[in-house]
Amino acid sequence: MRSNHLTRLSVGVAAAILTFAGSASAEKWDMPMAYSATNFHSATGAEFAKCVTTGTGGAIEIVTHPSGSLFKGAEIKRAIQTGQAPIGERLLSGHQNENVLFGFDSIPFLATSFDDSVKLWKAAKPSIEKVLDAQNLKLLYAVPWPPQGLYFKKEVNSVADMKGVKFRSYNTATARLAELTGMLPVQIEAAEISQAFATGVASSMVSSGSTGYDRKVWESLTHFYEVDAWLPRNYVMVNKGVWNKTSKANQGVIQGCATLAEYTGFWRSKEYTGFTLNGLRAGGMTVGLAGDKLVAELKEIGKTMTAEWLEKAGAEGKAIVDAFRAMK
Repeated sequence: MRSNHLTRLSVGVAAAILTFAGSASAEKWDMPMAYSATNFHSATGAEFAKCVTTGTGGAIEIVTHPSGSLFKGAEIKRAIQTGQAPIGERLLSGHQNENVLFGFDSIPFLATSFDDSVKLWKAAKPSIEKVLDAQNLKLLYAVPWPPQGLYFKKEVNSVADMKGVKFRSYNTATARLAELTGMLPVQIEAAEISQAFATGVASSMVSSGSTGYDRKVWESLTHFYEVDAWLPRNYVMVNKGVWNKTSKANQGVIQGCATLAEYTGFWRSKEYTGFTLNGLRAGGMTVGLAGDKLVAELKEIGKTMTAEWLEKAGAEGKAIVDAFRAMK
């Protein structure tokens, strides 16, 4: 079934490529990305860039800049909005402070599996596209991270064990999680994780096995607890003005490549989950399910955070959650 989907997508992309309309002068689109070149999101982005460059016959050449080398993670969205970069990738939940809807994919224990992530995205996508459109942005594709777990430099069996621990936060939800568990939130971008743990700026985080594996956190941390808290998404967006000036034929190529990237990125994330957890184990970390007491306490905190998000998100947020729950 999966290979059939991939074949249909590839055929669709190929059809779009065959109908491209070349332009008199080639355009170079620099694409900032926050994560390392070896991260699966960055690899998917690089393949997407190559697909567009090839499909437009070089009329649009997308060049990726991973590891926050062009713009730091927190700066990428603004750079695309203002035309400093025509296209880029960003974790939108990192901007929940500007619009609470961006945090829909970081509600603890709402969508805890890849299947649930697909359903939640289906429920939220129209609202997210509407918000981005008003911000001079067009969404191209979105790919989920593997389920989020907890990293520590010690054994943790209850929320009480977390008190006072310096915790790497990357959005409003993770900062709030730190507050409710008695940890001390420290805002740290992905590219700075290794240094932050090595120097003691932080000694814990909630993230996927992918991030920990990419950053070799076993050099500083000792435990990873699988709690499947949520599956946040990375989003690839293009400046709306740039998009509107792009020919219809090349828009078709880009959208075809985006569809393929979203599909392959999803499966890459799913398959990467087990691989990275094994990688953490190979690095010397203790990896396993969190204990019943810790899970129960975290789920109570999740209920509090869900209620808080729904209150702030209002009717539109409630509609997203209700639509998602109706699919369960």
